Amino acid sequence: QVQLVESGGGLAQSGESLRLSCARSGFISGYYSIAWFRQAPGKEREGVSCISNGDGRPYYADSVKGRFTMSRDKDTHTAYLQINSLKPDDTAVYYCATDKGFDTDFPCTIKSRFYDVWGQGIQVTVSS
Repeated sequence: QVQLVESGGGLAQSGESLRLSCARSGFISGYYSIAWFRQAPGKEREGVSCISNGDGRPYYADSVKGRFTMSRDKDTHTAYLQINSLKPDDTAVYYCATDKGFDTDFPCTIKSRFYDVWGQGIQVTVSS
């Protein structure tokens, strides 16, 4: 049973930074991807960033590139999202997700439909 739990969200002011964590329990074999998404009320879920345990290179949506940094700790099975220079538009519920794992490496994607297990989401609220 694979489960994801996000933490590290909360209230922040514009220009501040937050670091979100996504802790995984359970085992995933082979190559898999981890991703961050966010969703503001009344808006579509937006892919933010992803990383694979294969090449380990993060990818970012254009809207967050330069301010967001995704990383992972393979020993603790934890993914992180460092958010710098927070903006009010960053206000959303942030979710981490992972896929089921594969026997070959694929570039990660920030399309929701490729992910199988999701965390409960964590609120990030940025005031001006």
